[in-house]
Order: sequence, then C-alpha cells, then structure tokens
Amino acid sequence: MSPSTPPPADHRATRSCFAGPGEQGRWLWWRAAGEALLAGALVMLVHKAETGVDGRLGGALPELGVIGIVLVPARRRFPVVCVLGLAALMGAVPSVGLLTAVASYTAARQAGTPRRRVEVLLGAAALAILVGAVFAPELGVGSRPFGLALGAVLAVTTVVVPGLVGTAAGQQDRLLRALRERAAAAEEARRLADSESRLRERSRIAAEMHDLVGHRLSLVSLHAGGLEMALGKEAPELRDEAAVVRRATRDAMQELREALGVLGPLERGSGALTDATGTRADIEALVEESRSGGIPVEFTWEGPDVDARPARVRRAVHRVVLESLTNVHRYAAGAHVSVLVRHTDEQVAVQVRNGVPPTRPAAATGLGSGRGLAGLRERVALLGGSLEAAGTPGGGFAVAADIPAAPGAGGEMTGAGPAEERPGAAIEQPRRGLSALQRGLSVAVTGLLGLAGVSVMMLLGVAMVNHSRYEIAYERREPPRLGMTRQQVERAVAPDDDGARAAAAGREPPRPAATTDCMYPYPGGKPEGGRLEIVRYCFRADILIAINRFTVPLVTEPPRESRKHD
Repeated sequence: MSPSTPPPADHRATRSCFAGPGEQGRWLWWRAAGEALLAGALVMLVHKAETGVDGRLGGALPELGVIGIVLVPARRRFPVVCVLGLAALMGAVPSVGLLTAVASYTAARQAGTPRRRVEVLLGAAALAILVGAVFAPELGVGSRPFGLALGAVLAVTTVVVPGLVGTAAGQQDRLLRALRERAAAAEEARRLADSESRLRERSRIAAEMHDLVGHRLSLVSLHAGGLEMALGKEAPELRDEAAVVRRATRDAMQELREALGVLGPLERGSGALTDATGTRADIEALVEESRSGGIPVEFTWEGPDVDARPARVRRAVHRVVLESLTNVHRYAAGAHVSVLVRHTDEQVAVQVRNGVPPTRPAAATGLGSGRGLAGLRERVALLGGSLEAAGTPGGGFAVAADIPAAPGAGGEMTGAGPAEERPGAAIEQPRRGLSALQRGLSVAVTGLLGLAGVSVMMLLGVAMVNHSRYEIAYERREPPRLGMTRQQVERAVAPDDDGARAAAAGREPPRPAATTDCMYPYPGGKPEGGRLEIVRYCFRADILIAINRFTVPLVTEPPRESRKHD
C-alpha cells in the first residue's frame, strides 16, 4: 500500500454506551430514556422518604442526583465505573441509594471472575462509607461518626446485598448458558448419529439392491450368452440380436455398480439376501436362535406367508425382528419376549415386546445409542410405513412397525423431510416470541419487587441510625465537670435541644447567680414513673459553673417546688 493511499474505512458498527454484552439497535435509546425517567422517579421518592425521617438526610445538594440518573442507563456498558460513581455520590446524596443498588446488581452479574466481583463490591462499599464520613459535616447531614454509620448502612443495603443477588443471578446465567450449550451439543451429536444411521441403512439397502438386481442381470447375461452360442449354429441371422442383449446386460451391470458407488463402500447386512429372507421360516429361525441363547421368546404369526411380497418388504420384516432381538440380548438378557407378525392385504405389522429383565444391565452399557432403531425407522419410512419404539408402563420395551404390503414404485426414494422431523417448526417462532414477552414481564416484576425490598431495608437502616444520632455522633470521652469550657461540654454531651428547654420552662430550679447562659442537651434516658430527667448546664463567660438534674412530667401538670440540685 502506497503512503498516499488512505486507510480503509472501518465499517463496524459503533457500540452504544447504553448497550450490554451482545446488544445493539436503536431500541437501546428508548430503553435508556425509560430507565432515566424511572431513575428520576426513584430519586424523588427516596428523597421524600428520607427527608420525612430527618430533613438533613436529603443531602445539601440533592440536585447531584441528576448525575446518578445519567449513570444508570450506562451501567451495562460501564458497570464498574457506574457502580463506583454512584456509590461515591450516595455518600453525599443518600437519595440515589436505589440507583446504586441497581448498578451494584448489574456489575456483580456481569463480573467475569469472583475476584473482580469482590474487588468491585468492596471498593464501592468502602467508597460510600468514606465519602459519607468525610462530607457529612460539610453538607450538614451530621457529624463524621454519624456519616460513617450512615455510609455503612447504605453500603450494606445498596451495595453488598444487591451485589450478592447479582452474583447469584450471574452464576445462574452462566449455568443456564452452559446447559444450553451442552444440550445443543448433545442434540447435534444425536442428529449426526441419526444421520449416520440413516446413511448406513441406505447403504445397506443399496447393497441389497446390488445383490438382488445384479443376480438377476447375471442370469440374463448368462442366458443371453448361451442363446448367442446356440443361435450361431441354428439361426446365424439372430446371433447379433443375442449379442446385443448380452452387451446391454453387461453395461447395465457396470452402470449399476457406478451408480451405487456414489454412496461409498456399501454396508453389508448380517446375512445374504435370499428368497427366504423375511418369510415365516426365516423369522422362526431368528426366534429359535434367540431361544438357544437363553431368551424365552413367544412367537406368533397371523395371516399368510410373505414369500409373495416384494423383497424390500421381506427384508424390512427381517431387519425389524433381528434388530429388536439383538437389543434384547444386549440390554434385557433373560427377559420374556413376544414376537408378533400380522400379515394382511394392506400391510405387514411387526411387534416385538420384552418385559423387565431379571437383572438390570450394567451402567457401562449406557442402555444403547439408539442408532439401530434410527436405521430401522429410516428403512420403514422409505417404504411408506412407520415404526414406533418406546418403553412400556411395566418397565419393558416395545417396537412396533407397520410396513405396507405393496409399497409404491418410488417409495424408497422418499424420506422424512425437515417438516416431518420437526412438526412443531411452524409454531416455534410464535411460542418463542410469547416466551420472550413472558420472560420480560417476569424480569420487570422481579426487579420492582427487589427494589421495593432494598428500599425498605435502606429506610429502616437509615431510621435506626438517625434514631441513635446523638449517641453515635457524640462520644462521652470525659464527663462534664465544673470549670470546663463550653466547647468542651458540647463535645462531651448532646447538643442543645429546644424541646428539652421548653419542657424545663417553669419547672427548673433557679439559675445560679451571674449565669450568662444555660444549655439543655437532648434527654437520652428513658422516662421513669411518668417523668423524664433533664440535665441543665449553666455557664458564666463560657465557663461551666453549675450542673443541675431535675425531672419533668411527660404530661402537663402544675410545676412542683421540690427539685434535685448538684
């Protein structure tokens, strides 16, 4: 290629940023738009529910939820980036928790190896906890310990739990894919085995044709040669005609061999084709041979003999009985066998049934490959008949063949086509479409139920963390004592609570002299005897000068004079 020649254009389709593995098409944009609308609705619902628990839980920047709405439709193409981005965003804006759950489920389901799956889930959980702990004070959500606890709850409910569900779903997908591939391989192997059996049976039929027709042509050629020699003395003028017959017979033999040679090496049967093949005497000989091998066989023949029927009919009768008895010897030795041949003007019916063998065959036999039966079915079908082979309710096996007594001249050239082999092919496509629709509806319903479960767990966890906000946020490392600064007291106790201040109004003891301000922390204790204990911290110039503990009633009642002082 010369330097001036432009590089060939790449005509490969560009994969959409909203496409999952193996997906393409314009419908992906419609799906992405629908998912974005659904994501926006989920963010609004979660934001409303969380602000109902505590207004500070909505986050100081709820508009950042738009970033999560954009990341959700792209989670199939970029699962790791989306789940990490949403986890970090959730630490600052808890309203995108459900979107993080969806991305975590997708990332875990698409992860190729367990190690990568664990790395992604742990990384996302750690990122959510870290961002929550760092940005909680700056965004007004709470203290750093509270942000750490809130991030841990959100990480467990929206990253770990959906990730475990996605892991199970991914394993199920891989298992189903492996089972489908295995079933397809087994079906292909069975189809090839059946095709091989049919070809072998056709080759055997061709060999029989060669033996039968070749024998007849050899007789014609022999008699033509004798006639040629005789006419040379008696009627020389007819000698050339006899020579023409002999040469035509010889050419016919050669053409027959060439035509059958297309099939490759001919498969020979177990015995030579004779005029007695398939007759009553021949079948009785097969039955007697099985009896001598230790198989109890009951033989019944109904109707006249089949010696007047075409050779291909007699050969089919012989093959059905022979193959059935052979299978009994292999897989049901010792079982009772009944052989029935019913000959009428229209057909020859052959039935071979065996009971349960005294001892089960060894597992190594595999209970047969079914290739012999496939060849029998092909032979009978070529004659325009039918063959059924299946197990009996009692645990035995039965083979039943209906062979036309006088098949058509071209019957051997016809076979079962694709429509006959797969009678349900015409309606398979509508069923497949219906199954896809049902599967889609099932996935949608399951997804909505999963989101509902995650939302319940998430809101319950958030409510529990918020209920213990003050115990988590403020650790009492050093109990308050007189002389501490106001800043030290605020670090040691819960913040000033307007409800506690209002409850103490009119019921608190007199404040110490020179008091400039008092602090009423949130009462975290349990009421006793219908009264709640309140602790008051009084300061003078931001220095603690008094600590008072007193109780107030939980219901409105006149103030009392008796108080407890420290």
